[in-house]
Amino acid sequence: MYSPPPDPDTERRMRAHHARAAKALDVQVESGGEFWGWAGRTLGAPARTAAGQPAWLRLVSAPEDKASGKLWDGALDAQHAFGDFDGHRAGLLAVHDAVDDGTAYRAELSVRVDQPVLSDDPILQHDLHLPDSWWADLAGTLEKVSAFDTDRVAVRRQYMDRAIPQFVGIPAPAAICWTTAHADVHWANLTASPLRLLDWEGWGRGPEGFDAATLYAYTLLQPDTAARVRTVFPVLGSLAGLAAEATVCAQLLQTVARGENLVLEDQLRHWSEELRRR
Repeated sequence: MYSPPPDPDTERRMRAHHARAAKALDVQVESGGEFWGWAGRTLGAPARTAAGQPAWLRLVSAPEDKASGKLWDGALDAQHAFGDFDGHRAGLLAVHDAVDDGTAYRAELSVRVDQPVLSDDPILQHDLHLPDSWWADLAGTLEKVSAFDTDRVAVRRQYMDRAIPQFVGIPAPAAICWTTAHADVHWANLTASPLRLLDWEGWGRGPEGFDAATLYAYTLLQPDTAARVRTVFPVLGSLAGLAAEATVCAQLLQTVARGENLVLEDQLRHWSEELRRR
């Protein structure tokens, strides 16, 4: 969760279009629980439908000429592909699109998830003591995701060929097994009981083990939970999982180079050293 954007014009614009979307979708936005995305690109808030159903109204914005493709259509594509995914995904109820002064807005009305996420930060800041059943449920859910056939792409081979040598210091593996990934599995996108996986914006094809490697990366500050991730997902540490681990490590080291996720820098560099030894 991010703070409101520092630019007051962006804040006013997003609030105004969020209110317009609520009116168009005939929902009442409730006070409290407002959720801003990075740089004010998204704004979400609890709402209630005309029939009284608890819901969540999320508004995403982009320049009109960029309002298409994987990220823009991710939630809608996930709804068509997975539905509520046996209760592990908040179903999408409605979508409303608008364009104003060169900016496109998409409002996504979803079933509200009342369970708190496991962390306010994608990076786990304290060890979690989750039951074996939760870990088994997560592993089973991600296995079902991986088996789904799609032409959506979460990670491109061209990116791996460029970023892995640059940030990890090894060539990108030549042979890669491609599976489907949620592609944003971190602790601020997971709930405990029941298990729900939030934010399906970027799902698509990636190297085998990509979701497990992503979760592991965001757990590096907590050695006990990180060890549990590796136990639950044995693809980590295997030859089959090398491409996924190297890709995720490269992605996060790239964010470090931009001044983000600096708290993970030492652990990521140790991880890259392990990958080079392998």
